[in-house]
Amino acid sequence: MTETTAAAPAPDALASVLADAPFVRLVATDDGDALAAAGTLARALRQRAIPFQVRVSRDPVPDATDDDVVVTVGSAAGPHAIPATGRPASTTAFAVAAALGVAPDPVLPLAGVVAAGSVPGTDGSGDALEAAERAGLVDRRPGVAVPTADLADGLAASTLIRAPYSGDPESTRAALADLGLPATLDDDAHRRLASLVAVDVVAAESASERAASAVERALRPYATDGDAAPFATVGGYADVLDALALESPGTGVALALAADPDPPARTAALDVWRTHGHETHRALDAATIGRYDGCVVARVEASATTLPTAARLIRDFRSPEPVAIALEEASGAIAAAAIDGVGGTGLGDACRAAATAVGGDGWGNATRGGLVTDGDPTEALAALREELPR
Repeated sequence: MTETTAAAPAPDALASVLADAPFVRLVATDDGDALAAAGTLARALRQRAIPFQVRVSRDPVPDATDDDVVVTVGSAAGPHAIPATGRPASTTAFAVAAALGVAPDPVLPLAGVVAAGSVPGTDGSGDALEAAERAGLVDRRPGVAVPTADLADGLAASTLIRAPYSGDPESTRAALADLGLPATLDDDAHRRLASLVAVDVVAAESASERAASAVERALRPYATDGDAAPFATVGGYADVLDALALESPGTGVALALAADPDPPARTAALDVWRTHGHETHRALDAATIGRYDGCVVARVEASATTLPTAARLIRDFRSPEPVAIALEEASGAIAAAAIDGVGGTGLGDACRAAATAVGGDGWGNATRGGLVTDGDPTEALAALREELPR
């Protein structure tokens, strides 16, 4: 199925539809931005006493029954959609929530903005950032965005960066030990940490030119104040949401719906994030990477849930081409990530077309997609490369 490309409705128009709905079904793509956007809308609906359901799908399809209203989030499918093209879905969700007459929590959509590859205050997120700063919920400081107080733990599992020690807590601790950081970090210590990470990311073997800009969203983070968010920084929150959307969507939805999740919920979310990050980085450490016309392909041994993150990391930190593909030959699974503006139909439609050609299932949106086939994965890869724009 080719994804429709209708533009998202104006926030007040969608808010008007939601306000009159007897029941709202929110169907989000499996990424942190869409999960944050769905959570932002769901919290607003709850405040307005409008019944709702939230679920995550790699390829949302509207399935309304009777008078239900279905909103696809992160996808352009259906009459009520919040796509993630041009701006993060979370920024639109924040505006829709405000149009519903509630005061939405700005920290969750800001985490969605970071998950979308952007920086708070840009790409339409200025209102959310202003609200968060005005309420004293966030404070920008030097350093690196991680969700935990333990820096070694945070850096080793982070998928906001790809450094030589990524996925290896012991190597990360050794790198930090060389800095001689104090037990309580001041601004100078945070700056030294950020410098270490920036240099290590950019100077890593096979680092692409894009790595220098990609690492920026992990630097100078917005720290969260007290109970403003379940994790230490907005960027760390984003990293956790991305992992949950892929690995444990039910946990992700519960986290996005909770204004103040309890300690067991936070611990469970961090456990999923940590495992996801370690497994993804270790899969990339052992990957065989090749460059083709228009794309870079990494052949990995990894679970299907880590492939999208692997493709994103290759795109951001290793690929000189606009598209990165992660292939797991044993399962016939492929994930792909593209920079903005690649192709007129989007990466998702390229994956769908390739899957049709080889007898498989394809999905995705403008910048991320995937396919799986029971046939020869090499043929599926060739079909996908044929569908990519030249």
